Amino acid sequence: MKINKPFIALVALLATVLPNADAQNSVISPYSRFGYGLLSEQSNAMQRSMGGVGYAMRSGREINFMNPASYAAMDSLTFLFDMAVDAKSLKTKEGDIKGDNFTGGLDYITMQVPITKWLGASAGLIPFSEVGYTFSSDITNGQNSRQGSGGFNELYVGFGARPLTGLSVGLNVSYLFGTLVNSTYVYATNATTSLFERQVEVRDYRLRFGVQYGRMFGKDHYVTVGAVYSPKKSFHGHAYGIKYDVSTDALPDTISDINLRGNAQMAETWGLGVNYKWQDRVMAEIDFTYQPWKNVKAARVEGFDNTSTFNNRWRVGVGAQYVHRSRGSWLQRVNYRVGAFYCNDYIKVGDNSVRERGVSVGFGLPAPAAKTMINLGFEFRNRQAHPQPMVKENYFVMTLGINFNQVWFWRNKIR
Repeated sequence: MKINKPFIALVALLATVLPNADAQNSVISPYSRFGYGLLSEQSNAMQRSMGGVGYAMRSGREINFMNPASYAAMDSLTFLFDMAVDAKSLKTKEGDIKGDNFTGGLDYITMQVPITKWLGASAGLIPFSEVGYTFSSDITNGQNSRQGSGGFNELYVGFGARPLTGLSVGLNVSYLFGTLVNSTYVYATNATTSLFERQVEVRDYRLRFGVQYGRMFGKDHYVTVGAVYSPKKSFHGHAYGIKYDVSTDALPDTISDINLRGNAQMAETWGLGVNYKWQDRVMAEIDFTYQPWKNVKAARVEGFDNTSTFNNRWRVGVGAQYVHRSRGSWLQRVNYRVGAFYCNDYIKVGDNSVRERGVSVGFGLPAPAAKTMINLGFEFRNRQAHPQPMVKENYFVMTLGINFNQVWFWRNKIR
């Protein structure tokens, strides 16, 4: 198989991005203090407007990194580049205490190129988990303040192949990296200040396998079934517990140093979706995700044992898209999207589970003279513990994505 120049450029991009890549902090939630933070759904801007679905979605105009089998759907002349930023407004309530926060930033960067007529490749930087919070409380003879930041990212290369008509298979190979920092400041009444810090550093790999099968019914109806699987594995990296005496110039004291291999694990992921299309006008999908976190090991760092228990995580998402005429006027080519989801998260706070639900709407706004699409989405999310409500969070999220679609591989014939 001959490797083309655009694919070499894709690999070169990875080599450029990797040394400078770092975790994005675009989340503010006290629940992110637990486990490895809040897990990302790893969906693009279009899919988030549809409830975060995408396991069975495949299109030559969108980069669907949720299922690498979808990369085989692109034609041999197209180059795709997709990036997105988001802005989040969070309102919290615990009893009579209310809070307002705002954050945002770069979400993901991806690209996709054809290798042959039956093989496509993609690469990009996407989030895996995020940590971000700050709050304080009174203690005996003083006060403490808790802060958290960081996250894990994935830098991936993926391939999707079409061995048979209607059937495609794919694989993402990711470099998983990042650092989570949980800090506790203790302010004593005798004017001394101590800092206890937990740092979890991961440098690892992750695999995601995907398959899709689609079939036409009649001349207007097309149904696709998609599935993904990521195996369970131990994290590679270290967890540190460090104590600082902020009131003096004493050197920090490392009170714990744990090798994560064999002591901290990532649960396997199972995903299944069914997608329905009618002509080029209507698309709808339902997805189900399951991750058995309950029996997964978590590294115990002295003073931070609250991260040692998890719940099994499952999520259901539904979404739909409508286009009046895909080849009509600009207004007729606008994509209208709607979706909803419900998630029982892996985070466990004492005996309480954490649940999240949300609804979304969005628009795909076509560029006037190209296939490029501007994806604008809005979400409302609610997160709180159960059965004891604890902190109630209401999120308003706006996502702006730009999906560049260009013909780069057309070869003019010389007569």
